[in-house]
Amino acid sequence: MLAPAASLVLLFGITPASAQDQSQAPPQDNTQNGSKPKQEVPAEAGGPTGDVGPYSIPKKNPEAPPPPPPPVSPTKTEGMPDYSIKVNVPLVNVDVMVTTKSGQFVPGLKKDNFRLFEDGAQQQISSFNVSKAPITAVLLVEFASTRYSFIINALQASYAFANTLTKDDWIAVSYYDMQPHILVDFTQDKKAVYGALNQMRMPGFSETNLFDALYDTLDRLDRVEGKKYIILITTGFDSFSKLTLDKITKKVKDTKDVTIFPISVGQIARIMGRAGNRGAGIHASELDYLQADNEMRTFAAITGGRAYFPRFEAEYGEDFQDIGDNIRHQYSLSYHPTNNKLDGTYRKLKVEVLAPDGAPLKVKDQKGKDQKIDVVSRDGYTAKHTVD
Repeated sequence: MLAPAASLVLLFGITPASAQDQSQAPPQDNTQNGSKPKQEVPAEAGGPTGDVGPYSIPKKNPEAPPPPPPPVSPTKTEGMPDYSIKVNVPLVNVDVMVTTKSGQFVPGLKKDNFRLFEDGAQQQISSFNVSKAPITAVLLVEFASTRYSFIINALQASYAFANTLTKDDWIAVSYYDMQPHILVDFTQDKKAVYGALNQMRMPGFSETNLFDALYDTLDRLDRVEGKKYIILITTGFDSFSKLTLDKITKKVKDTKDVTIFPISVGQIARIMGRAGNRGAGIHASELDYLQADNEMRTFAAITGGRAYFPRFEAEYGEDFQDIGDNIRHQYSLSYHPTNNKLDGTYRKLKVEVLAPDGAPLKVKDQKGKDQKIDVVSRDGYTAKHTVD
C-alpha cells in the first residue's frame, strides 16, 4: 500500500513543476518552420477562434430598436367576397406653343415659367416636357368648281405642306365638295401624298360643305390614338352643309387631342375684289368671307391651333414651315384638375408664361431688343361624364 501511494505522490509532485516550466518558456516563433503566426482575437470580435483565425461576429448593439412587428392581415369574414376600390383621377393634357411675334419658337422654358388656370382657378402642373414627336395629320382640302384661283391656291398650299413632311410623319389626304373624299389613308410615303394631290384636277361640284367634312374628319380621328392635327386648306365658306355652325362648334369642343390649323385660300381674289362671283350661281359676299375667317379663327383657338391668311404664293411655304415648327416644338403640360367632377361640362383654360419670380417674361432678339411673345393653347376642354 505504501509503494503505490508514494508513487502517486511522486507523480503529482512532478506534474506542476513541468507545467510551470512550460509556462515560463518563451513563445515559439512558428515563422521559422513555415507555419502562419497565430492571430490575436480583436476585442470587438464576439465569436470563437480557430486555426484560421477568429470569426468576426460583431456584437449586438443594445441600443438598436427591435424590428417592427409583421403586418397584420385583416381577418376574412366567412361568406364575404374579396373586393377592391378603384378611383379614377382625371388628368388633363395641354399643349402650349410659345413663339415670338415673328413666329420663332421660344426655347429653354421650364415648368416654373408656366401658370395654368381652369375656370379661373390656378392648377398644379404635375408633369412638364417639350414634345418633339412626329406629325400625325389629315390634309383636308376644299376642292370645288367655284373659282379657278381658289383651286390653284388650294393645290399650291397642299404641295407646299407636302414639301415640309419628314420621313417619320403620318399623313392622310382628303378633299371635300358636297362630301369628304379620302384620297390616301395614313402613310409615311411622301410620294403617295404627291400622288393623291395629283388626282385633284377636275372638280365635280361647286358646293363647299365645310361643316359636314370637318365633322366627318373629326369623327374618324377620334379612333386614332395620340395627338392629331387637321391642316384645313379652305376659303372657310360653307354653302350647303346639313350641320349648323353651333353643332360643328360643339363637335370641335368635344373632340380631344386634335388641333386644327386653317389655311385660308382666295385672299388675293378678295383683295382684288373678285372673290364674290362663285360658280353655279352661288354668291358669297365679302361679309360671308369675313364671317368665314372668324369661324376658322374660332376652330383654331378652341383646339390650340393658329389660323393663317396668306396673300401671296410665297407665303404658303413660310406658313407651313411655321406650322411644322410649332407642332414639333411644343410644351406639354399635365395636371389633375381641382374640380374633379365628371359632369360633362366645358372648362375654360388659360395659360400664362412668366419669369420664375412672377414678373413678365423678357425675350430678346439677336440685336438685344425685347420681343413680345405669343402663347397659344386650346381654349378649354369638355370634362368626361360619369356614363363615359
